[in-house]
Amino acid sequence: MALLSYLDSIKSRDPAPRSRWELLTYPGVWALGLHRVAHALFRADLFFVARLVNHLSRFLTAIDIHPGATIGRNFFIDHGFVVIGETAVIGDNVTIYQCVTLGGTDPANGIAGKRHPTLEDGVIIGSGAQVLGPIIVGKRARVGANAVVTRDVPEGATMVGIPARPVPVDAGDYAKPFMPYGTPCSQKFDPETQKLELLRCEVENLRARLNALTDDDKQRSA
Repeated sequence: MALLSYLDSIKSRDPAPRSRWELLTYPGVWALGLHRVAHALFRADLFFVARLVNHLSRFLTAIDIHPGATIGRNFFIDHGFVVIGETAVIGDNVTIYQCVTLGGTDPANGIAGKRHPTLEDGVIIGSGAQVLGPIIVGKRARVGANAVVTRDVPEGATMVGIPARPVPVDAGDYAKPFMPYGTPCSQKFDPETQKLELLRCEVENLRARLNALTDDDKQRSA
């Protein structure tokens, strides 16, 4: 049964629920179900009714999915407060955490234009991330918490920072079937943070050498 398969796919990504019945209380599950109804109405050109369903869903779940958005199988929104724009396209087995925006840019493209992101299969978007514009996030890519993505993301990449940049990930992390919040947590992965840390170490080393030279000068003068 499709519903049971969907609930099991969520349970494989979220260890918290103890039963399928508990999953049926999740706002992300209700938001997706109501979106399926709104999207069918939207495709039938019943735009006003589709919007009513959308507003009901947003009121009940705190998740705003435009009726025009196209969503694949096993889509999971963990928690809520997510915004997904009209021309967004989401593939299969995609996971989005709380406070994520799939937003549009350049209104001059017009209503028929592609203004929102495309997330391919298996993508994970961490909490607070903003994915903006008609960009493509490749298969199994991971976007870390609070990242801002405005350019295409290669398949399998892990992106962090503002603006988001790809960072190296241990082979063991990449081999995992699922990475919560799209963020490896075992070490520092922001390249800018790493550069600052290297500069700090270099300054401390130079300061120690300068102090040693100063002490030598004092000893010679004594």
